[in-house]
Amino acid sequence: MQREYGRLRPQLPLFCGCDTCRGDVVVYALNRLAPHYVSTREGEVLTELSLGSDQEKAKLDVVLLEAFRKVALAPRCGARAVQLM
Repeated sequence: MQREYGRLRPQLPLFCGCDTCRGDVVVYALNRLAPHYVSTREGEVLTELSLGSDQEKAKLDVVLLEAFRKVALAPRCGARAVQLM
């Protein structure tokens, strides 16, 4: 999640990006994705492989972009609201 946030963030220069807004984007996105819990190293490796697929990355990007849009429209940090897309 953090890696994809970092990859998408530079493409949205109007987005605040402070710690509060960053956290809100991540929480919004995590709440809209299926959980992937693992308790062993083998499970972690398999989860990383499945989450590394193009389809999973596309899902994550769609959810993250929606999160950026929602948070930018009503930032809790006090920054000026902006419409990104």
